[in-house]
Amino acid sequence: MPQTSPHPTLTDRAALAAHRARADDSADFLHEEAMDEIQERLIDVNRRFTVPAIVTGHPRIWSDLLPNARVVADDSVLDLQPGAHDLVIHAMSLHWADDPVGQLIQCRRALRPDGLLLVATLGGETLAELRAALAEAEAEVSGGLSPRVAPMGEVRDMGGLLQRAGLALPVADSLPRRVRYRDMFRLMADLRAMGETNALDARHRRTPRRALFARAAQIYGKAFPDADGIRATFEMIFLTGWAPSADQPKPLRPGSATARLADALGVPEQGSER
Repeated sequence: MPQTSPHPTLTDRAALAAHRARADDSADFLHEEAMDEIQERLIDVNRRFTVPAIVTGHPRIWSDLLPNARVVADDSVLDLQPGAHDLVIHAMSLHWADDPVGQLIQCRRALRPDGLLLVATLGGETLAELRAALAEAEAEVSGGLSPRVAPMGEVRDMGGLLQRAGLALPVADSLPRRVRYRDMFRLMADLRAMGETNALDARHRRTPRRALFARAAQIYGKAFPDADGIRATFEMIFLTGWAPSADQPKPLRPGSATARLADALGVPEQGSER
């Protein structure tokens, strides 16, 4: 019998590779902001990392982030050796992973004890306006829907992924970015330049009717105006987690406190009421 993957296939990897190969440097602003955020977080950590690795589908952009960093592709099986790195950065690729938890587990295994994982990825609010406009237009023009924008994780769920991957001290936060475009077609041109156009495995392979995008542009302009253009939302999510280590701080067991909060605050303790 043929073997099947335990995880559903989200991404057509051949299509994604072709889109990335056609990308250029005219729309790298999201990567530049992500790199700035990563650098700031590394400064806040205040630790010297000597054997970093960067996992990314965009090596042209990320390979110069850190000196001597090992740069590997965001394949389903990462080319990382267990315990080889004190820092792993997963850079703007996790939103295309069929198995994001599996990617994080592999990163955690590649870390030395108390090594740091930093992730920059796109979150669930990304392209919400485009998703809505295309869905409404397709329902009108074609009488149905086709997957056209990749589903992306919500920030409230991403911290849980770090815990499932076995990482300690997990933190997840988001940085929304609103961008003004002349029209929907200018936005789509930027997505092509980023290598972020539709590579969903479940997408319709046939060429869509020209009327679809013309109608979507009308809907977009009316529903999401921004001055003399339209707005587009990009949500960047940043994840931080540490490989477990015996000398990391750990939360106290419930009931192990030796002093009362009321005593520390210098106020009388109040009984609970319903």
